[in-house]
Amino acid sequence: MPNPSQESMPKLPYRRDNGESFFTYFVLASYNSRSAIRWQNSAELKRNFELYQERNQELSQLCSQPDRSKNIAEFWRQIAIDAPSQIAENWEPNNRKRLALEHLASYFEKSCYYAAIEVWSQSKVRPWEEYLYCPRVFIYNFDNLLRLLKSYNISHQTSLDTYVKQSLIKFIRSELGIGKFSRWRLLAKKSDPDLQQALERAGYREPDISQIKFARKYFKQVYYFNKVNNPAIRQRGQKWLDADIEDFQAAAKCYNAEKFLPSAPHEVSAGGNISAEKMQDWMKRCILALQNYPNFINYPQYLEELPEGERDKLLGEPDVGKPPIYEIESTDNQAWKNYRLLDSAFREKLETFQPEQHKILLLYYGAGFKQKELEIRLGVDQTSISRKVKRMKIQLLETLGNLSEPHQWVAEYVVGWLKKDFRAPHTSEYIPAALVQAIGELDSQQQEVLRLRYGQELAEENIADRLGMNLLELAATISKAQHKLLAKLIKLLNVWETEYVEKWLVQFYKPRFLAACRALNLSINCEVSSQVIDAIVQQFLETLTTFKKGE
Repeated sequence: MPNPSQESMPKLPYRRDNGESFFTYFVLASYNSRSAIRWQNSAELKRNFELYQERNQELSQLCSQPDRSKNIAEFWRQIAIDAPSQIAENWEPNNRKRLALEHLASYFEKSCYYAAIEVWSQSKVRPWEEYLYCPRVFIYNFDNLLRLLKSYNISHQTSLDTYVKQSLIKFIRSELGIGKFSRWRLLAKKSDPDLQQALERAGYREPDISQIKFARKYFKQVYYFNKVNNPAIRQRGQKWLDADIEDFQAAAKCYNAEKFLPSAPHEVSAGGNISAEKMQDWMKRCILALQNYPNFINYPQYLEELPEGERDKLLGEPDVGKPPIYEIESTDNQAWKNYRLLDSAFREKLETFQPEQHKILLLYYGAGFKQKELEIRLGVDQTSISRKVKRMKIQLLETLGNLSEPHQWVAEYVVGWLKKDFRAPHTSEYIPAALVQAIGELDSQQQEVLRLRYGQELAEENIADRLGMNLLELAATISKAQHKLLAKLIKLLNVWETEYVEKWLVQFYKPRFLAACRALNLSINCEVSSQVIDAIVQQFLETLTTFKKGE
């Protein structure tokens, strides 16, 4: 990375029209080893701007004239500060004030740039990236921005642009004077969700993201100990010092020592050791990714403080114990085709069931009665009901098994996954996530062999030499590990298939039970006598017969 104090701050490119000034933000890029700025669209802001442009006459007229961005900024300011003249229309979004602030933050990106370059040109004591990042921190904190907008008096001769720029200049000088916005402080303070999103938007993919996040974890520990909380070189409130090669060496050593812990991500343990230079490169990439996306500044910080289980729920981590095999709501075409195929096959199977079987399923899955309740209402003992439900589910499971044929593809899938995806598994998908979990349950030697063979892609001869075994022993270890993964996956598939059938039966019978109640003008909470049950079942069977005949 070139010395920022000697490199010129990159030029700010023009935005083409009035609209672009309110739905783009700039990102730093590198061209021919030099930094450059480019504008990037925010899809949500673009849609909102176009909505107002179409529905609001004032904004439409302003957009039809060149160089009216200052007037458009005042239009959004009036909405943001909830001016009496700006009464909300029915078509406007509920969060219109928040969106107005986001439009203005986009507009004031230019003010951030010119405020930064003015301060930096007078005092180049810090890297120019910090001067550029500092005002954007202020602008993208919408509480700060709203206070600034409310404090502006339109009757003054100073324009809103000038007022904001001068305020940002004061902010930069104040904040950078005590080093609050050191790039190393940015790196150390941002939460894991912030960093994850920053890296994803910067184009990084697995296994890089997991490895970089794991590296940052140990860099933070070393950096805080050596630089931030070290009274010998820094007192509280002083500038955050730059990291040096000793920090990167110590962090890399921690990374290599801790990568095989059970808590380490699979992508980390599957990879090799790293050097101090690699650690330094990763940390600089983190900083650049975080600086590039100002919308991270307001990303909820509370996620980092939640218990791990609660955080996983919010971030959508898959629970490999409870996956629907084919999500009905999936936008994936193949998943939808699979669902339609299964749905059709299950319906055909249901057509072979007798009315008494439908009666049990309708009350059990449609009405949600427990088996004990069914025993009372139907006069059939609970054991018999349980046996009948199980028998009907087995028929549907056999139908599912005939279509999915897991024994024909699972073994080949496991071997292919190890070869292609072991280093960077798609853990947002259920089968890869299950395999990663299964690898963690192998013994230590089997895990080590898989890491070396499929993670680091070493030749079998080199692995055998390193582990002190012959090639036959190595082959047997790999084969045994693959067999365990295969057995684990088949076991999970059986569980998932059972859960899928349960879910499908509820989705099939529940709406039909409710429809039968509506057709009979029955309240769902009414007293369910045997006569009522018979009427509901009869209504359901008539509807089912009509459906089969295609009437």
